[in-house]
Amino acid sequence: MLWSTGQAAAAGWAVLLAALPLVVASPAPSPVIHLLPRQTIIPGGKPCGQNNATNRRCWKNNWNISTDYDHINPPAFNNRVYDFHITNVTNWLGPDGVRKPAMLINNQFPGPTIEADWGDYVIVNVYNDMQDNGTSIHWHGIRQYGESNQDGANGVTECPIPPGSMKTYDFHVTQYGTSWYHSHYSNQYGNGVVGALIVRGPAAANYDIDLGPYMINDYYHETADRLHLRAELLSNGPPPDSDNILFRGKNIHPLGSSRGGSYDRLTLTPGKKHLLRLINASVDNSFVVSIVGHNFTVITNDLVAVTPVVRSSLFMAVGQRYDVIIEANQAVGNYWLNATLEANNNCGRSRNLYPAAILSYQGASTTALPTNRGTPRVATCNGETGFSPILTRTVPSTAFAGSAVGTLPITLEFPNHPGRGQVFEWRVKNTPINIEWDHPILEYILENNTSWPGAANLIDVPQADQWVFWVIQNEFALPHPIHLHGHDFLTLGIGSGTFNINTMRSQLTFNNPIRRDVVQMPGNSWLVIGYKTDNPGVWLMHCHIGWHVAMGLGVQFLERKDEIKRMMPLDQLVPNCDAWRRYAKTSPYLPKLDSGLRRREGEELEKREPAWRRIA
Repeated sequence: MLWSTGQAAAAGWAVLLAALPLVVASPAPSPVIHLLPRQTIIPGGKPCGQNNATNRRCWKNNWNISTDYDHINPPAFNNRVYDFHITNVTNWLGPDGVRKPAMLINNQFPGPTIEADWGDYVIVNVYNDMQDNGTSIHWHGIRQYGESNQDGANGVTECPIPPGSMKTYDFHVTQYGTSWYHSHYSNQYGNGVVGALIVRGPAAANYDIDLGPYMINDYYHETADRLHLRAELLSNGPPPDSDNILFRGKNIHPLGSSRGGSYDRLTLTPGKKHLLRLINASVDNSFVVSIVGHNFTVITNDLVAVTPVVRSSLFMAVGQRYDVIIEANQAVGNYWLNATLEANNNCGRSRNLYPAAILSYQGASTTALPTNRGTPRVATCNGETGFSPILTRTVPSTAFAGSAVGTLPITLEFPNHPGRGQVFEWRVKNTPINIEWDHPILEYILENNTSWPGAANLIDVPQADQWVFWVIQNEFALPHPIHLHGHDFLTLGIGSGTFNINTMRSQLTFNNPIRRDVVQMPGNSWLVIGYKTDNPGVWLMHCHIGWHVAMGLGVQFLERKDEIKRMMPLDQLVPNCDAWRRYAKTSPYLPKLDSGLRRREGEELEKREPAWRRIA
């Protein structure tokens, strides 16, 4: 009925981390949502009317799709307040009928959707109700202008939130579109600490109905702890296959619906245009998304509005998002919505060979399965191209020179660790990143202390409001979805082989190239990105495959460090860090075996429990 992802082939390397404690979750309340006035709205442009089905390019009369949010304050300024309670569940009945331990936000998976209007402030009170795990929440893709301390990357911008404690995140959403949030504590989000984040604003094309976020993600029946210990060993070969692919947190069991679960059904209204907010929230799997008999009109990639373009399918790397418009112009019925994986395990593999959901027209049977199998898709691991941002950015080609250009080689090594044997270790600039949970970089800045360890893999970027460029050289055969915190970066070029700055400049695009926060970098290739240093803070750049960043594939950019203390109240880091340090002294699961991004050097892993509680 659906199309197979193909036969398995040997490929892929990985290491993942995270885990779950064995305790039963206490009941948690639903999210608390308030809308409070923040400040008076100041008009930002000529009146254009209200945002509606025939006027989506306009927003609240005085702002529109052409308003440059990097330079003009967005228009809402309300508070959106949420309470998140993160708990352990030891015998959770998963969506495909398999019981497993899990970590949940407010007892639900995915976690609550955060909804805001362009310009709002989002306030999230995060309560760590777990017993043996820290946590932190990263707001993926949110630029956090002047608010690096709200980025939620433990060991970088904060200490983890210890068990029994809470932290309030308070940040301004200056972009609009679709994103997501997830724990940045090891690979904890793969255990359930994840949810959608949508910011309503103008759109590049008209639509009638907003269907909301549509999260697609890989899913595992094993605990992440066991998967990590298995995947890091060279002798085990490729990383574990996912057990399933979920659509809005649902799917049947891979061996059939009789084992449990159900297909997700997405309802369309005949004759209407529907906005669908696609999110790949996987740990490892990338895929090609398509709908039998329907096209996508793409209007946003990540949080960047683009000139509308029609596609019959979309490749989605881990962490990427697309806002698409689907027109219900076919016969009333049910249609397969497919996620097809590349056949050779170069960007993930699943035991569910036919991952799919159902797109159902109003008036069609609510129980029948689609009958049209459509045309088979041959998935690759190649990222999408051909998008043109509506808010243009043009870089003088002369700026791509000298100290403004840095090189970041990515390599894979196989060091031997006592008691474990050879393991996979990803390196950037010959360094596997190893952050300090109990001493994040922003705390170093607060202390006027620049003696952070070399394993932090930190690069000082002192230039103010200048273009900087990074030539990322992938020296191994596997692709990487590269994610940068704090910036939407320009993808100036991607190509095979080794980039030569003297002879290959003509292969770069300086006039309004694709701009986003996650880009798919092929294996054995080069990638050139650029961004303007307009956001002081410390920003992590890493592969968004959980196993790869777990093994060291990350680097930190310390942007305009001399301005950071003046821009944000870094002293607010101290109470939570003090609480974490007190907890760490008594925890039987610390010091950690990974740094939150990577396992420590030289640990004898079999001789003690990891920093997260091992599940028997």
